[in-house]
Amino acid sequence: MLTDSLSGLPTPCLLVDAEKMQANIQAMNAQLGRLDVPLRPHLKTCKNIEIAQAMLAGHPGGVTVSTLAEADYFFSHGIQDLLYAVGIAPGKLTAVAQRLEAGMNISIILDQEATAEAVVKAARQHGCRYRVLLEIDADGARAGFKADAATLPDTALKLDAGGVEVAGIMVHAGGSYACCSQQAIIDMAETERRSAVTAAERLRSLGLACPEVSIGSTPTALRATALAGVTEVRAGVYVFQDLVMAGLGVCSESDIALSVMTEVIGHRPATGEVLVDAGWMALSRDRGTASQRRDRGYGLVRDLHGGDLGELIVRATNQEHGIVSQADGGKVDLADFPVGRRLRILPNHACATAAQHTHFWLTLPDAVPRRLERCMGW
Repeated sequence: MLTDSLSGLPTPCLLVDAEKMQANIQAMNAQLGRLDVPLRPHLKTCKNIEIAQAMLAGHPGGVTVSTLAEADYFFSHGIQDLLYAVGIAPGKLTAVAQRLEAGMNISIILDQEATAEAVVKAARQHGCRYRVLLEIDADGARAGFKADAATLPDTALKLDAGGVEVAGIMVHAGGSYACCSQQAIIDMAETERRSAVTAAERLRSLGLACPEVSIGSTPTALRATALAGVTEVRAGVYVFQDLVMAGLGVCSESDIALSVMTEVIGHRPATGEVLVDAGWMALSRDRGTASQRRDRGYGLVRDLHGGDLGELIVRATNQEHGIVSQADGGKVDLADFPVGRRLRILPNHACATAAQHTHFWLTLPDAVPRRLERCMGW
């Protein structure tokens, strides 16, 4: 039985429910099938080739990464088309040139004229042809040119004249994580699409082909109603889902495939709280639900099978200790949580929690959990 197989794992450890994960993949594929747009999955959450292959099934085969270490790992497993979706640091251009020389089809992004100048200089120095997407800021949440910025065409032409391939436009609507209604997410998805298409049309008016129009975040991907003019969607958190996504209403708590298994190690009788061996080193310091309608502290506590324990949260953390309490401040019945009882904690942010662990344990009913390694580093 699953309970018996989990009892032999060390705590804290990262569990992935394989059935829920596959259901999340199918839900995204069904949505993008309706919209007739392929997926370029973002692999920064899973960082594992087996899960990546499940996400890629039925799609063209290109992926998104957030580190060069991820690019190397997935390239070594046969994935050749990679978008490094973090504004390129000039100090990494030599490393990118080396990967191009090795046969990696890696694209980079930028949103500054100064960075474009560095890319052109590095292209001449290394005798390579970088492939660049220009990042567009749809919502003021992170980085990018405004779609109507005067510097956008100037930068594109500077790259093109310098022998750099201007491959297209990319947008990430990070502001979708702050939306307070389903309609707001739908509207944000349209803002994301419109910003990307507007910027692409400006570049095409200059005579640049701009073949790629890449957008994506998990909330907007799952709530978009039309994606005319978009060539691909990037999303990654959807594979596991998390409490922030549940708080946004783009999934339910029962859809969350990722959890941290922990064990009760003590009690605080005066406050009616439980101590577990999962602190911020296991859960991360991400407090993404703090601004949502229901603050889940450092994670929502479930029983070993994932069953509902009510609004029991990790209220506070030390490095290796979690303090479990009722969300409303009421006391926990400590008799229900003897030392040695095992629990699961659903994460606020799947990417941040997974980043604390070197491997997953993939679980299926009536099967021994399988250890899956995660690539690490930058």
